[in-house]
Amino acid sequence: MSSTRVLTGITTTGTPHLGNYVGAIRPAIAASRDPSVEAYLFLADYHALIKNQNPDEVAQSSREIAATWLALGLDPETTFFYRQSDIPEITELSWVLTCLAAKGLMNRAHAYKAAVQTNVESGEDPDFGITMGLFSYPILMAADILIFNAHQVPVGRDQIQHVEMARDIAQRFNHHYGEIFTLPEAVIDDHVAVLQGLDGRKMSKSYGNTIPLFGTPKQLQKSINKVKTNLLEPGEPKDADDSTVFQLWCAFADETERARMRQAFADGIAWGEAKKQLFERVNDELAPARARYEHLMAHPGDVEAILISGAARLRPQSEGILAKVRQAVGLRPYS
Repeated sequence: MSSTRVLTGITTTGTPHLGNYVGAIRPAIAASRDPSVEAYLFLADYHALIKNQNPDEVAQSSREIAATWLALGLDPETTFFYRQSDIPEITELSWVLTCLAAKGLMNRAHAYKAAVQTNVESGEDPDFGITMGLFSYPILMAADILIFNAHQVPVGRDQIQHVEMARDIAQRFNHHYGEIFTLPEAVIDDHVAVLQGLDGRKMSKSYGNTIPLFGTPKQLQKSINKVKTNLLEPGEPKDADDSTVFQLWCAFADETERARMRQAFADGIAWGEAKKQLFERVNDELAPARARYEHLMAHPGDVEAILISGAARLRPQSEGILAKVRQAVGLRPYS
């Protein structure tokens, strides 16, 4: 039976937090263990340059995110785990696709439109501060997907458009030059948890309301103690469905533990006690991975070797696709 190629990109910006873990990392690692799946997981470090021009931060974030995925159980032997910048065929393919992609299609990209709208609303020139990296981002993403002819790309709803654009670009190429690319499909998991942050809004680096994944136990406890609650006293029944503490609990607890905590809320558990139990539950799950993470961060050469090996295993594939592309578009040896 042929396996399904599933590709997941991990943008290397910022420090991983609980929302990343519950919403993306944990489900992706679980899915990568499916024997019918060929899992491609890559560090999208070229994409990071669109958002961040601080070289030390870019390098540090890439290291932290690679170490995070490995510490949490990603197996580099049974998956393809690699850095985008270690596969030069991606950027070469990106240029070829740029020569086919319609500017009108790029004009409709959500991130670009949002940047233009922000400029217009603040009275700036519409293109103020907008780089070609931001504008062309969907083409680089298309190259990420098409260089390995991925069948499926798991994404959040806000990223569906990019996979559809990759599909459009692939169709256009195939129509013009012959069938080389598989048309990818976006896979949306509506059961993926979107965690609330300290202030009750979606946990996001842009809101500054995150709980770091691998801080010390003391830092984790301090973050959980900051989670916003209401003024209900101990003994007063609390609405579990309206509580960030309960929502975080559900992301780490099984059905029995969820039911028990829901009852405790109805019985008027004190906020301090609920947060104490939440800290213990989250810490129990993360403690073994935290130790592995700290080891990997202290031995960056180990992580580097894993990523270099991942790229080496993949290069024959990317070189093979690019050779077909070069032949198709007329970049051929003189013979």
